[in-house]
Amino acid sequence: MHRPMGEYDDCADGAIPPATRPHPAETAGPWPDASGLPGGVPDPAGVDPAVFGALLGRHGWQRRGGAAGRYSRWTPPGPPAPPGGGTSLLVPDTTAFPDSEDLLAEALTALARSAAPSAREVLVSLAVPSDEIRWWREVPEAVAGAAGWAGAERLHTAARQILLAGALAVRENAGYHGARHRRRARAALEGLLVGPAPGGRELAAFVPVEPGRAVAVRLYQALHATREAVDYQRATGGYEAFGTAVEAGVSRELTEAVIALVRGSEGAGIALEWAPAAGTPEGCPARPEPVEFSPGDLPALRRAGSRYLHDEPAVTVRITGAVVRMRRSAPRGAGIVRLRVLAGAEVPHVRLELDEEAYRIAGHAHLVGLPIRVEGRLESRGGFRRLTRTSHVVPVQVDDAERDRLMKSLQENVDHFEEACTGE
Repeated sequence: MHRPMGEYDDCADGAIPPATRPHPAETAGPWPDASGLPGGVPDPAGVDPAVFGALLGRHGWQRRGGAAGRYSRWTPPGPPAPPGGGTSLLVPDTTAFPDSEDLLAEALTALARSAAPSAREVLVSLAVPSDEIRWWREVPEAVAGAAGWAGAERLHTAARQILLAGALAVRENAGYHGARHRRRARAALEGLLVGPAPGGRELAAFVPVEPGRAVAVRLYQALHATREAVDYQRATGGYEAFGTAVEAGVSRELTEAVIALVRGSEGAGIALEWAPAAGTPEGCPARPEPVEFSPGDLPALRRAGSRYLHDEPAVTVRITGAVVRMRRSAPRGAGIVRLRVLAGAEVPHVRLELDEEAYRIAGHAHLVGLPIRVEGRLESRGGFRRLTRTSHVVPVQVDDAERDRLMKSLQENVDHFEEACTGE
């Protein structure tokens, strides 16, 4: 059975919890389940025999003859089954013959009934054209047997982090993303399907070409750039290559993800294969080389991640947001305000300190159901969740529907504003 893989937690500093343990600040959703195919067995009328054969070959099925130019016979990976046993698929070479669709229907049905682990993966790729990403960890047999569940959770966690890092890199090249762009990054990963991770050794994910190919391509570029930067650092002691690697999508989020994948293993790797139905992306090799990392790479990755965290500059922004919390220590003076960001920055919330006048404007705006606009510096420290050097705080007019929604939010959070008014 395949297990779910879905929403990606907002963990700014790398360690994303396993799917069964939500992030303390946010709830982790399920991972889409690859055990149930969209619509069941794919419609044979929509299956390209060439793609079918390519997927069977990729997943280790053996071509064992057939009628040249008409069909080929395929058997599952492993030694040949005894006569009359095992699964045998007859796949037409083209759809030009009258019985081609019938042969495809029979082959797909037989594949769905096959006990071969790879059968489900072939069906998944036929149902939804997907690029395949595979992770593996080299774990001693004794360790894998004693802690198989924990190893599987560790592998799932690392895979989620790596995919999220790739999706963030599609949004922007940055050494450290923090809380920025995460909603859109998660949206780009919707529809991912993932297989099991037996013993915490191997894991496969299927990234639908629409809309996930950009993520797969960016991840390919970023992983190879990470490998090259680590090699350069270990050979020369310099970290210059990590600086230039940001343009290829490398970030603290990615280095932390690779660390999570390698930690506790004797080595780990990631391989990527393009969906045969969509072809090879421009600028990428038809068969990308796997990228491997070892425990000896961890010091360079940790140091690079630390440099990314400290070197990423603050960003000047003009944010429009709804006030969701206000607090100050006295009835008068400056206070702390929390905004739900509506526009101006790719973060869900920001925290800012306002002087007495600006604090009063923010409170009045919320009481009448209006958001505020504020300028400031979005600080990298804390994950781009804090706004400093604030100025030009003004209410913003909104339509009636938005105003009603903001007023409802006020009623639901009235206790926070009682605190603000009483100075608690």
